[in-house]
Amino acid sequence: MVRATAQAKDAGPVLLSIGQVLAKLTPEFPELTPSKLRFLEEQGLVSPSRTPSGYRKFSAADLERLKLVLGMQRDHYMPLKVIREHLADLDAGLTPMLPGGGPGLPNMLSTGRKFTRDELLRETGAPAQLLSEAVRASLLPAAELFDEDAVRMLGALVELGRRGIEPRHLRTVRAATERELSLIESAVAPIAHRRDASGRAKTADTAQEIARQLDVVRRSLLRTGLDRLLP
Repeated sequence: MVRATAQAKDAGPVLLSIGQVLAKLTPEFPELTPSKLRFLEEQGLVSPSRTPSGYRKFSAADLERLKLVLGMQRDHYMPLKVIREHLADLDAGLTPMLPGGGPGLPNMLSTGRKFTRDELLRETGAPAQLLSEAVRASLLPAAELFDEDAVRMLGALVELGRRGIEPRHLRTVRAATERELSLIESAVAPIAHRRDASGRAKTADTAQEIARQLDVVRRSLLRTGLDRLLP
């Protein structure tokens, strides 16, 4: 037993194959595939080691880095260029700010938790009627389980409701969002026909970058409008 323990220690850190990485990450990131893993490596976002036979091996640090990258794509719509710069800052020992957010990235990423209707109401302090109104206004899905975006949405509706803004008043916001999605769809159409993993990843990255820039435009217009409204 002592000899076996010593041998395990001498073996060094446990390294994972692509299949083992997928088994650990796909429950939280179901869109992850071997092709996407290779694409992220090609983009310099993760650098697994190689066996003498050329097989990729991922360390625990590689796994955490992948979680950061996938989380930033999914939860913050960050393009690969911005993610790469963010990781470079982290590697340099800095505490970079997320665009539109604050420091401390690991705590800001979604946990993938799902909420029942009752849990959603308890989490946000919202009355059941407000949730029903949000569903009727197509601001939230008519679902049995809700994600963290739904928590943030319903929490915002609670605060807006205190100021007299109801879900029915936000139908124009929903319509504007649909128009923005149409703009993005049209913009990525020339590259969306590619069905290989690299093509899908490029389409997603381009769409996320456009969404981020549209958000910049929207925020700027709101700030300009507020400057006119406020004395």
